[in-house]
This record gives sequence, structure tokens and C-alpha cells, in this order.
Amino acid sequence: MDIILLERIEKLGTIGDVVTVKDGYARNFLLPQKKALRANDSNKKVFEANRERLEKENAERRGEAEKTGSKVDGAEVVLIRAASNTGQLYGSVNVRDMVAGLVEQGHEVDKKQVIMGAPIKSIGMHDVTVALHPEVHVTVKANVARSDDEAELQSQGVDVLAQLFEEEQKEIEEAAGENRIDPTLEPGEIPAELLEDAAVANIEAAEAEEAAADDDAADADEEKTASE
Repeated sequence: MDIILLERIEKLGTIGDVVTVKDGYARNFLLPQKKALRANDSNKKVFEANRERLEKENAERRGEAEKTGSKVDGAEVVLIRAASNTGQLYGSVNVRDMVAGLVEQGHEVDKKQVIMGAPIKSIGMHDVTVALHPEVHVTVKANVARSDDEAELQSQGVDVLAQLFEEEQKEIEEAAGENRIDPTLEPGEIPAELLEDAAVANIEAAEAEEAAADDDAADADEEKTASE
């Protein structure tokens, strides 16, 4: 379908451009959201008659977004979450969490403006995009940690996940040095404490995976309900 853009659309064009898109994309999103018009003779005349006003209004909205963007750009949202020793979250951090954190800091953003791509499922510093206007995008930080102390370390540039990995490797090396791990042992000869450690690790990993799946399913149901 040929359409006339009423605002800048990423990878399509800017105001006034006539572009061809898939019918479903136009009918389900661009046209209902008043981001475009069907590119017929009648609408072309209407657009040209209102082009100056539309461009002026867009410039005003862009200016306001730039002011807001100068305040929110680089903001850091600290999110304390339970996680396994490997840094895998028992659940995930989603758009709602980021919006709540930014609003709490006094920034005016809503769910439609926060772009994550996929929920965050591990501790660490994560970049999140906030689209305040089709032409104004800023980046904020999601500081996901298991404690305030970890969050502070991450704010200072410390890679907590890397530290966890190094600590785990050190424990393995120390265990090997103490002859706790012998590669020649048969399954029935492996010390009970090592089997117990492995079982706990497997349970933690399974719980983390199950919690993340449940959280993703809940987000999908919410998005489906919103679209209906």
C-alpha cells in the first residue's frame, strides 16, 4: 500500500514522503495511529494544503522532546532483583519496571516511549532507549543488581558478572587443588558434597528459567490484551 507519512518513521522516511508498505502494517498501525494517510489524489491535496501547519507542529513537538531529552538522557534506574550465583534473574526486568523507575525520578515518560526489544534477564548495566519523539531518542541505564552494594559497584564501572565468574573459577581451581575433584573417579565414587552442589546449581538454573518464562508469558498476555 502507498501511504503519505505524517511524521518521521524509522527506516521509512519523514513527513510528506510517499512510501510503499505492507497492507497489514498500514491498516493495523500507521493509519489507526494517524501516522500516515493513504496516498490517493484526495489525501495528497489535503496533505499539501496542511503541510506547513503539520511541519510547524512537528517542529514544536520535537523542541519539547529535546528539552525533556536533555533531562532524562543518561538517567540510571536501579532495580534490585533476586538472581542466581550466575547472575540469571528469577524473573525479568520489563518496560513497566523502567517506566516506574523513571517516573519516580520525575521524568515524564510512558510505556509506548520505552524501547527494550526484550526483557532483561541478567544482572548488570543495560542500555534502554526512550523515544520521546520520532526524531528524538535518548539512552537511559537499567542498573540491575542483587543488592544496593552491587548496584553501586556497577555504577562505578565494575563488571559484577565477570567477578562472579572469576570467583566461580577460583573455587573450581581450589577444589581441584584440594583433590576434591578427580577426573578418574567413577560416577558412584564422586563425593556426596559435590553431587549436592551440582544438584543445587541445577535447581537454581531451572527455577530461574521457569520464572523468566512465566514473566515473559505475562508480558505477552498484557500486550495481547492491550492490542485488543
